Amino acid sequence: MPNNTVEITTICSDVENSQFKLESLAPEEPTPTKSITPTLHPQLSQRRSLPRIKILGTGGTIASKAESSSATADYKVDLTIQDMLEAIPDISRICEVEYEQLCNVDSKNIDESILMKIYNGISESLQKFDGIVITHGTDSLAETAFFIESTIDTGEVPIVCVGSMRPSSSVSADGPMNLYQAICIAADSKSRNRGVLVSLNDQISAGYYITKTNANSLDSFNVRQGYLGNFVNNEIHYYYPPVKPQGCHKFKLNISNDKDTFNFPDVCIIYAHQGITSKMLNMVKDQYAGIVLATMGAGSMPDKVNKDCLNVDIPIIYSKRSMDGMIPKANLPKDSNGDYRNCIASGYLNPEKSRILLQLCLACNYSIDETRHVFRGVYGG
Repeated sequence: MPNNTVEITTICSDVENSQFKLESLAPEEPTPTKSITPTLHPQLSQRRSLPRIKILGTGGTIASKAESSSATADYKVDLTIQDMLEAIPDISRICEVEYEQLCNVDSKNIDESILMKIYNGISESLQKFDGIVITHGTDSLAETAFFIESTIDTGEVPIVCVGSMRPSSSVSADGPMNLYQAICIAADSKSRNRGVLVSLNDQISAGYYITKTNANSLDSFNVRQGYLGNFVNNEIHYYYPPVKPQGCHKFKLNISNDKDTFNFPDVCIIYAHQGITSKMLNMVKDQYAGIVLATMGAGSMPDKVNKDCLNVDIPIIYSKRSMDGMIPKANLPKDSNGDYRNCIASGYLNPEKSRILLQLCLACNYSIDETRHVFRGVYGG
């Protein structure tokens, strides 16, 4: 049931000007309206108005139902944003909400066309709203968050991505609380100037570096490089002042006039393993504009494969199959002259994010040296 008495507070010294400082006021006569904006005392209304939040829905587990309350697999995506909003506590005293259903799919089906719908939805809302929430499946949420951070200058406006690990029909479903927290985070003034955030399992994280590391658990995301804060008992706790990801390169997309398409160059990922040969490399090198290697260790590949990589005419990013760690430039293969040629270290980026970053570099016609410079921002290159 919606909780009409919930009060959101922030931990800050300036309590008087806190975004969620609420006063107890005598209710005025109700008037018919479709807005969820509360009636405010004139003096309070003059001091500030409620923040305006835009919710963009894409689907995912958070918008799904299973056949039984004990099932946490084999569920179907079929809930709209309106359905999800009806399951969370009352937010009418926190913010004004508008929403748009961009699509309603499992995030395994999010392709480049849907990614551009999300991009356009955010771009069109940035100047009109104080915060944006994106409901999204967790399987590819980290890739969408990385793409948004890399291509949109969000300014002060917080972009909060949110999903869930259990369907809405499940016992102890996590979606309603995750969505409620994401809306509160997007509406909080302390979230401004932090770029793309991810709200999940009471944690607030930086979307640029976040990675899904558990396929089943509620504590499903690794936030080693971007654990920013927590949401506890209606309080938003940030551990650090506002800051955006170090080394994030911003790309300006050359979008066609219909605003629906962008030329994403084809980049594939090859997963390394014991006994890997150059067979896969030779199969794909003429079919793709670039290659990402999910290497063993911190850039380890068999000597023969390394030698063959140096002779390929397209950029090859050395990433890692390990969840944590990074690929230093020193571990790249070199020719007899000590030149890395077309091989580039991914730094802290995993293969999925390395693929997106390379696609953006290729789309902007960056040279190998320019692409290496971009990856140097994440301590690769």
